[in-house]
Amino acid sequence: MHTTMETIIYHFPFGLLLLCILSASIAISATNITTDQFALLSLRAQITTTDPHHILAKNWSSGSSICEWIGVTCGSRHRRVIGLNISNMGLTGIIPPQLGNLSFLVSLDVSTNNFHGEVPHEFAGLHRLRVLNLDVNNLEGYFPPWIDSFHELQYLTLRNNSFTGPILPSISNMSKLVTLRLSNNTLQGNIPKELFNISSLEIIDLKGNSLSGSIPDSVCDRLGSLIELDLSFNQLNGHIPSSLGECSQLQMLSLSGNHFISGYIPKELGNLKMLHSLDLAGNRLEGAIPKGIGNATMLKSLNFDYNNITGNCTSPFGLV
Repeated sequence: MHTTMETIIYHFPFGLLLLCILSASIAISATNITTDQFALLSLRAQITTTDPHHILAKNWSSGSSICEWIGVTCGSRHRRVIGLNISNMGLTGIIPPQLGNLSFLVSLDVSTNNFHGEVPHEFAGLHRLRVLNLDVNNLEGYFPPWIDSFHELQYLTLRNNSFTGPILPSISNMSKLVTLRLSNNTLQGNIPKELFNISSLEIIDLKGNSLSGSIPDSVCDRLGSLIELDLSFNQLNGHIPSSLGECSQLQMLSLSGNHFISGYIPKELGNLKMLHSLDLAGNRLEGAIPKGIGNATMLKSLNFDYNNITGNCTSPFGLV
């Protein structure tokens, strides 16, 4: 009897511990699922009255699993929301702060809708995010200062909105970024040189903003994978860096519609053997077209219009 009692006393705390852990695990799981559901229903509440096809109003129902809702992808193991794609649905409304509680979210695409207002700062908690696409909406406010918390982000595109303010140097904290598209906003200030320290970048598209200052001379020091650089239709000045000729993988370069009122076309651009498109139109560049440009034998599109340059350039493809 004594031995049996000792056994019960010895094992009871361990069994109780297992029971507590199991109960806590179930509670946390339920809470997390509920949190994801609440976040999505908060989004639906902002847009159901202007959901032209009633897609979310009919499909996003608390009577079914959120993993079966249109546009929602859940992870196979933990059954948390990892993807949300409600692009091209004609939705109007604001993005609620509760969306920042989707802590397992990897990809978010709300592009080509009519969302307005600011992006909630609660998004800073989406540490797993790799894809963020807010293209073609009516979003406004300063370029989010908390966006540098997305250390896993690879694809960031905010085109065709009304974001303003500067691009902060801390953008370099997104060290895994591959694609950056911020075109057609009203961003201001200099392009931070820290941006060009993100060695993984393949696409930089800052077209159609109000960015000023000069292009850093060290633009290609770490961008060995850069294939597209579009800085057109801004207010950039100074000279075009000859170091651009060191971006060996560059296929598209557009600097048109700026204020390069002094300087010339660097002959080093002829070193870009992969270059397909070169657009320097609408500046005030001077001097002759460098003969070395003809060495860029892959060129298919070349535009030097509206400058003060002389001469011509013929490539093996007959471009003049």
